[in-house]
Amino acid sequence: MKIMQHYKIFFAISALFILAGFVAIVLFGFNLGVDFTGGTMLSIPFKTHVDSALIRESLAPFELSPVIQQSAGDTETVFIKTSQSLEAGERQQILSKLKEDFSLPEDTQMQVEQFGPNIGREISRRAIYSIAIASVGMLIYIWFRFQLSYGVVAIITLLHDVLVLVGIYAIFRITVDGSFIAAILTIVGYSINDTIVIFDRIREQVKGIGKKEYWTLTGMSIDYSLARSIITSLTTVVVVLMLYIFGVHSVKIFALPLLCGIIAGTYSSICIAGPLWALIATRKQAR
Repeated sequence: MKIMQHYKIFFAISALFILAGFVAIVLFGFNLGVDFTGGTMLSIPFKTHVDSALIRESLAPFELSPVIQQSAGDTETVFIKTSQSLEAGERQQILSKLKEDFSLPEDTQMQVEQFGPNIGREISRRAIYSIAIASVGMLIYIWFRFQLSYGVVAIITLLHDVLVLVGIYAIFRITVDGSFIAAILTIVGYSINDTIVIFDRIREQVKGIGKKEYWTLTGMSIDYSLARSIITSLTTVVVVLMLYIFGVHSVKIFALPLLCGIIAGTYSSICIAGPLWALIATRKQAR
């Protein structure tokens, strides 16, 4: 019930954070990764697995700020992405440095791919379409399963979670790349599940007690679901946090937005969705 009593504080916190994110976007923009800016990708075969941190340290003199990915197979292929468009001479210097530092055979060859920002734009466009289609599908499902008001609130909380995550990336200048898009799509599915659990509890209370005192019923429903929501989210947070702490760089850049999104989704399901639905239901009843 305390959550319902302090709903204005929770609404204000979310509004201020989202507003700060918009201000950061307007003033500084996003710190876009190579997936969105274009650049060069080098593919170099290694004899054995080499830690990405060592490769990044070896390339430090070139000031590339590279994204390094590895693919295991018969040979360990290292993919080095940089937002710079590297000339032939620069690429050869990089290869020579890696040969020297990691004792690669002299006949080691690298594959080069130059790419523009169109790929990033296409990824963004498809992600927006995916979120829009998923939101419409969720709205229709919740409308038939519950009521239209539940669906509207669910979409608002989804938008809240996405805006919070976008704001975090803008404020703290975290690199936006393909992993960020993948994490958003994952969070959309994760967040709605927690919200529906609370909505289902609210519906049970309304059926059992009646359609009066929506505010009290919503508070009871949140209290009943609170432990379940926190424990479920905490379990997921611990796993993702371990991935971020102990994972390689390519895993960390996916785990970070996922971690922020899970926390934001849990917060919105508990502190935003319930009170917002109660406000709508109460005003509808007063008409």
